[in-house]
Amino acid sequence: MFPEYRELISKLKAENNHFANLFEEHNRLDDKITGLTNNPVTSGLDNIEDLKREKLRLKDEIYAMLRAADNKS
Repeated sequence: MFPEYRELISKLKAENNHFANLFEEHNRLDDKITGLTNNPVTSGLDNIEDLKREKLRLKDEIYAMLRAADNKS
């Protein structure tokens, strides 16, 4: 996610607990969604769409924080 911000992501994860928590939660949701989607029993569950929306919300917030930090430097 956001390879162009790789260095900034590392910096923010080390310096900003809120950013680090958002990033960790995004990755946790991504793993959960992948597991549910790849399982034929759970692949059609409605809550997968809710998880995807939450993951996208987190990604948008992470991106906004990256843009703000990048504009400061």
